[in-house]
Amino acid sequence: MERIRARLSLNRKSALSVPVKLRKRKSKLYSKEDAHVQFQNGLFGVGINVTLFIVAYRLVNCLLVQSSFVPDEYWQSLEVAHQLVFKYGYLSWEWTEGIRSYLYPLFFASIYKILHFLNYDTVQLLVWLPRLAHAFLAALADIKLYSLIRGLEHSGVARWVFVSQLCSWFTWYCCTRTLTNTVETVLTTLALHYYPLHGSKVQDSSKYLGLVALAVIIRPTALIVWLPLLGYHFLREDDKLNLVTHRVLPVGVLTLGISTVIDCIFYGKWTLVQLNFLKFNVFHNVAEFYGSHPWHWYLTQGFPVVLGPHLPFFLHGCTLAPQRYRILLVTVIWTILVYSLLGHKEFRFIYPVLPLCMVFCGFSLASLKAWKRPAVCLLFLSNLLPALYTGLIHQRGSLDVMSHIQPLCEGKYSSSTPEPFVYFLMPCHSTPFYSHIHCPIKMQILQCPPDLTGNKSYVDEADLFFADPEGWLKTAFHNEASLPSHLVFFDVLTKEISSFLEVKQYVKKTEVFHTHVPEGRVGRNICVYERERL
Repeated sequence: MERIRARLSLNRKSALSVPVKLRKRKSKLYSKEDAHVQFQNGLFGVGINVTLFIVAYRLVNCLLVQSSFVPDEYWQSLEVAHQLVFKYGYLSWEWTEGIRSYLYPLFFASIYKILHFLNYDTVQLLVWLPRLAHAFLAALADIKLYSLIRGLEHSGVARWVFVSQLCSWFTWYCCTRTLTNTVETVLTTLALHYYPLHGSKVQDSSKYLGLVALAVIIRPTALIVWLPLLGYHFLREDDKLNLVTHRVLPVGVLTLGISTVIDCIFYGKWTLVQLNFLKFNVFHNVAEFYGSHPWHWYLTQGFPVVLGPHLPFFLHGCTLAPQRYRILLVTVIWTILVYSLLGHKEFRFIYPVLPLCMVFCGFSLASLKAWKRPAVCLLFLSNLLPALYTGLIHQRGSLDVMSHIQPLCEGKYSSSTPEPFVYFLMPCHSTPFYSHIHCPIKMQILQCPPDLTGNKSYVDEADLFFADPEGWLKTAFHNEASLPSHLVFFDVLTKEISSFLEVKQYVKKTEVFHTHVPEGRVGRNICVYERERL
């Protein structure tokens, strides 16, 4: 027995003296390979290379859009922000009547305030930084749209949705502009990424509801786009009471409350912007004052133009897309039909549904086999021409003429050379204003506020002027001392006021190109006349 114990003890000691080699295991949590994969996936769920490409693409997009689209891209954003920060400028009638929220202009006002604090508030930065900010927002929307489809479908479909989005000429034309419609489209795309489509992994609906609420606060008509989607979510939700009481109401009340507080502070009185917007644009139908179109305009012109060369791919994709995307198609149709009921129609109003249309275009391109490469080349080239033409040539005079006005800020004035006074004899809000010259010289435009009193014989100042241009000028400037130093107008007006220009000693200083398709009061070129002083 003792021998056995001694032998076992000896064997145990010898075993303990032999070093045991442990197998090294790589931790999946902290491996370099996994960190590399996370880096490749990027911050937004797509590859870092894809992210950098999209950002660079939209920055180039921003730099190659040097034209004007509609007055609202300045008068509902940059001009308001400039007046808030620098305390001089001009606000359109919407801001005196309280139908616009200050939330969107405050975004640009914060940029202006930082530039002013750093003493970098140059005209170039004031003009370009807000647009560059929109370029980054547009890139984020592109990324989220691609990420949404990649999470629901195979990578091939997501890739072609992505290509469709980047090829769209109207997206190129609009996405970097400081328009409420642009930020509405961005917020709609971001919200769609977090929307609980069938098959998605979204668990919490608070994110998409918050983005929808923000879009509605900035532009109340965003609710038109989201009504079908909100209704569909409500019908599919198992716990409907919880959705309403714990998601919809808290998000809505919080967003509306913050917006109302901000608006009350800046308006200086109790103001519910969303109610005023509804009252003026729906009940009083003020929007029709700025023009109306027949009910079928969106079907025959608006939607085909906005979709452009994508239209056949969209129609084809509607027949191929899985059933879960049917709600997106319903949303597109619903939005077009509702806007068709309104008298005042514009291309930009249906811009928010364009990313939804790109989803169906992606399914069409993904389904093509032998004709895929020719189809993609055709889609790209057919969008390239309108994108570059509208961005670089069409209606660029409104911006170019401001670069000829801005040097007036640098002059030295005395009794012999008084301060300049620039009068814009153009359809109202044809150009940007103080945000594009950034100095407090005297400038004035023809007024065109709508009648809010129900006076059927009301005629605004702009209409009075164009009814009898020379007569209006003689009446408005009967005193020599009140004459403007500079007049800015479209060339179609030259013949009608030529005698006034000659008598009052105005000479043409410059003429800038504006458009190849002059129409009505809008001419091919914009003229700047200066009064000679003896």
